[in-house]
Amino acid sequence: MLLPYPTSVVMVALFTMTMMMMLCGGDLHKNIDITWGNGRAQMLNNGQLLTVSLDAASGSGFQSKDHYLFGHFQIQLKLVPGNSAGTVTSFYLQSEGSTWDEIDFEFLGNLSGNPYILHTNVITQGKGGREQQFYLWFDPTSDFHTYSILWNPLCIILYVDGIPIREFKNYESRNISFPMKKPMRMYGSLWDAEDWATRGGLIKTNWSAAPFIAYFKNFFVNACVESTPPSITSSCTHPNKKSNNHNSVGEKWITQGLKPSEVDKLNWVHKNFMVYNYCSDLKRFPQGLPLECKIN
Repeated sequence: MLLPYPTSVVMVALFTMTMMMMLCGGDLHKNIDITWGNGRAQMLNNGQLLTVSLDAASGSGFQSKDHYLFGHFQIQLKLVPGNSAGTVTSFYLQSEGSTWDEIDFEFLGNLSGNPYILHTNVITQGKGGREQQFYLWFDPTSDFHTYSILWNPLCIILYVDGIPIREFKNYESRNISFPMKKPMRMYGSLWDAEDWATRGGLIKTNWSAAPFIAYFKNFFVNACVESTPPSITSSCTHPNKKSNNHNSVGEKWITQGLKPSEVDKLNWVHKNFMVYNYCSDLKRFPQGLPLECKIN
C-alpha cells in the first residue's frame, strides 16, 4: 500500500539526485570495514561472519564502505548470551556532522534469564527523543535473526524477521523533520553502556564474564549509493530494477509503505511486545505530545 504523500515528494527524491542502485550480499569483506576495537572485531569464514567483542578496555565496531540515501538494509545478528547486562549491541544508519540523521536498532543487555529490550529511535537534524522499545518474541541469543531497515522518501519501517515493528512516516509537509538529504552509512557495534542500558543503569556490567561477543552475517542492501565523498546531488536511476536480491520488501522499496497484510502484524507487535512508546509518555511531554504522535 502506497502512503498518501504527494507524487512530487517521490519525484523530487528520485530525480534531483544522481545515484545508482547497489545490490550487495553476504561477503562482508566487500561491503564493510572494521573501524575500531583494536582487533576485537574480526572477519571469519572468508568474510561470511563478523564478530564484535567487548571487554573492560574497549568495545568494537564496523561500518559500511558506502554511503546511502534511501534503501532497504538487512543483516542477521546473534546477540551476546548469558549475563549481558550493561552491554549494547547495535545496528543502525547514521549521517555525518553535528546535525546528523540516524535510524537505530539497539539491543540492551540483561541479566541471565531476562529478555533483551530492543531500543529503537529516529534522530533527525541531531534531535532524537523518538524512542520505542520492545521485547522480542524469541531468544535472540540462541540463533541468528534478521533485522531490517526500510528507508525511502515516504517512510521508515523497521522489521524483525520480516515482521514490521515500527513505522515513522514522512510529515515534512507539516514541519516534522524527516531524513531526506543526508547520506548515511550502516554501522554495527558492541559497547559498554552500564550507566543506562539495563534498568536505567541499576545493573552494572559483570566484567568477569568478558569478553562479550555478538555475531553478524548476511548483510544485504538494495539501496541508492552515494558518491565518495558523499553529496546530495545523486539519484536512484532504477528504483524498480529487477534483481536476484529477493528481500522481504521487494524491488519497489523506493515507494513502499506498509502493506495491508503488514498492518495487523504491526498492531500485534505493539499490543503484545511494546514496553515503551514516546507517543504515550504524557509525563515526558507535559506541554503536549510531539506533532507526529498526534497525527498518527
